[in-house]
Parts: sequence; structure tokens; C-alpha cells
Amino acid sequence: MGVKKPSIDPVVWNPPAPSADTPDPIPTLCTYPLPGSGPEDVLVAADGSVLTGVDDGRVLRLDPVTSRVTVVADTGGRPLGLEWLPDGRLLVCDAEIGLLAIEINRASERPPTGVPTTGLGKVETLVDQVDGQQVRVCNNATVGADGTIWFTDSTARFDFAHWKADVIEHRGTGRVLRRDPDGATSTVCAGLQFANGVALNADESALFVAETGGYAVHRVELTGAGAGTREPVIENLAGFPDNVTLGNDGLIWVALASPRNAIVDRLSPLPPILRRAVWALPERVQPKPAFEVGLVALDPVTGSVVHNVAGHNPEFGVSTGVRDHNGTLWLGSLYATSIASFELSELLSDSEGH
Repeated sequence: MGVKKPSIDPVVWNPPAPSADTPDPIPTLCTYPLPGSGPEDVLVAADGSVLTGVDDGRVLRLDPVTSRVTVVADTGGRPLGLEWLPDGRLLVCDAEIGLLAIEINRASERPPTGVPTTGLGKVETLVDQVDGQQVRVCNNATVGADGTIWFTDSTARFDFAHWKADVIEHRGTGRVLRRDPDGATSTVCAGLQFANGVALNADESALFVAETGGYAVHRVELTGAGAGTREPVIENLAGFPDNVTLGNDGLIWVALASPRNAIVDRLSPLPPILRRAVWALPERVQPKPAFEVGLVALDPVTGSVVHNVAGHNPEFGVSTGVRDHNGTLWLGSLYATSIASFELSELLSDSEGH
């Protein structure tokens, strides 16, 4: 039997008009098939291999040169955001368990099929609750130079399997959380519409947070007199922002999981019973992410859009992860069975000096 669908209690709201800017076509993608589905985030190791987590709980490593894939670890949950910790361990945001640290052991990595996953990288749970509240959907993280971790808990209302319920309901129960090097935890900000990607700027004075259900990216000040204050950087994205990362050139890269859904936007200001009716429909006829690729890059000071690209690829879509590494932009996906990449040099910059 399937998991029972939870009920929703929608809030009336008026979505902002989406940006009318026409995106540039995305460069031709190189795609890398995986023995798994939903490589939501991507992380590049020092040797150039790319790590990602798939929907059966495994963390995979891809060698882009040989296309060889190995299994690094198995969280037993649903790994999403990936980062490196200063001690060399892999930080994993697991949507079903919480914030995890994995001790990587290259010698113990396994082929992807036909071999038990026991004996892989040792998994430690760092955080599963903050301020007495369970971390319901640990989604994405960023790590400071001193080991401080900022991470998101997307919703207090629904499990990850029903993430669409939170977006449709729009009650805003997402949080940004913090774990200090001594293990102390705290809430940085709350009330977000499906809190998602987070990234520090270059000098770690501010945190950029994607609000998927609000089509927005916010800046949270971390230093000075304004520490703790939050203000929008952009509020009218034409798609659903997902993971966020700092590029090598200081730009804030935002993966757009899908263009906006006109039905959802149209129903949001209307009586909530209409959205409850949509949620009650069978999954096959509900609004769903479009299998497309979308990315924007923001200037961290002005908030202006420096790059805005979108496109289609039959092997890759629903772009949720983005990572700039040595001139290559790597992409992850919530639903695809591959990861993808392209060279940043192929992008036409909209601004001199970037």
C-alpha cells in the first residue's frame, strides 16, 4: 500500500508576477547516466570525481573521465544536499533522517549493483532536532571555514515524499538552522516557504537562502549591527528556486527546478478549497515539475541577474543542484537518472567583469 496522502490547509496569497526576462539558451549539456534516480545535488572532490545522492539512500561517486560509478555510502534515507566538512568528511542533508556526516573510505567503495552496501562509509547523525523541533526535511547546507554549518529544514508540516503539499498549502514553516563547531544548534530564521538551498558569500558575512514556494532568494546578514536580519534579493523568479551555491567568481548560482505552474499561481489568490481539490486529485493529473533545465546567477551585492539560462534535454531535467568547479558547472536533478555539466566559458555574460 502507498503512503497515505496528508490533508492540507491552504493559505490565500498573491504570487508576484514572474520576471519577464527571456532566458538565454543553455549550452549543450554533457550527461552522465547513473544506476539510480534523483541525483538531487552534486559535489566535486579534489580528484575531479563527482558525488551525488539518489532516492534509494545511496551516495554515488562518478568518474567523469571513465564514467565509472561506485557507491560511497548508504544513508538508509533520502540524501539531498552535499558539502565537505573541514575534517574531510562528507556532510549530507538527509530528508528522512537529518544532518549527517560520512567518513569516506575509498578502499571500501563498491560497484553500484549486485554487491551489499554494508561496510561502506561510516554515517554519523549530527543533528535531528533543533530548539525541540524535529528536523522534518533536511534539505541543503553550507559550511563556514571554521566548520559552522548552516542548513535548511524545508517544512514542519510534511515529509519529503509530499513536498508539493507544502508548496500548494503555502503556510511557510521552513527554517534556516545552524550547527556550531562545538555541536550547539540554533534557529537562524523561520517562516520560510519551503526553505531550500543555502550558500555563504565569499567573505561569509551573509547567507543566501532559496525560498522555493515564494519564488525568492533572501539574504541573511551574519555580521555587524544587522546580524540576523533577512531581506529579499530577488522575489519574482520565473521558476522554483532549489539549491544555491557560491561560484568561483563570487556569483550566487541558483538552480531552478521547474518553471512556475500557471494553475498553481492562478488558484493561490482564490478560495483555499480549490487548492484542496487539486491536492485530492490522483498524482498523475496533479501539477508537476516540467522536465526542463533552468539556472540564474545573482550578483551577491546588488542582487542583479548576471546569468539567466534555460532549455531542454531529453536525458536531464528538473535541475535542482548546481556546482561551479574549475570552470565547469555541474547539475543535479530531483527526477533524472543522470547528472549533467557544461563549460561556463560557453555562457555569454550579461555583465562585464564577471
